[in-house]
Amino acid sequence: MSTLGDHPGQRAWSTPAGVVALLWVLAVVAAGWLAALVVAGADPAGRLVAGVAALGLALAAASGTRARPRLAAGPDGITVRRLTWTRHVPWSGVDDIRVLRTRRLGRESTLLELELRDIDGQERLVVLGRPELGDDPQDVAEALTALRP
Repeated sequence: MSTLGDHPGQRAWSTPAGVVALLWVLAVVAAGWLAALVVAGADPAGRLVAGVAALGLALAAASGTRARPRLAAGPDGITVRRLTWTRHVPWSGVDDIRVLRTRRLGRESTLLELELRDIDGQERLVVLGRPELGDDPQDVAEALTALRP
């Protein structure tokens, strides 16, 4: 969690910068792998796997770069950023803040769920995990609850 320097009382969460940089490096490596396979005349299945890996890593890196901070909150409401959109919702449009815990394959994961209503009344469910927030979703939920009037 970080505070926004110019705005006291505001908090922000995003994917750690080191993770985003690593994603960019892996995307470049995967693109190089794809180029090497194309030059070597490798089978189509291998090129497909390398291409999907390069594209997936590049999209994840672009999302981590573009959507910074992923979630911001202050006295006037919350702002959620994704790769292609940004939404600011006043606190009156935040219907619920919950933490969802699931256990699969012996591993527990925690997610932050935000039920939001846009200005036009459209409902939106935003689900964020630890990789997107850079912090434990339970801690983020507690901070959001403390900021909420």
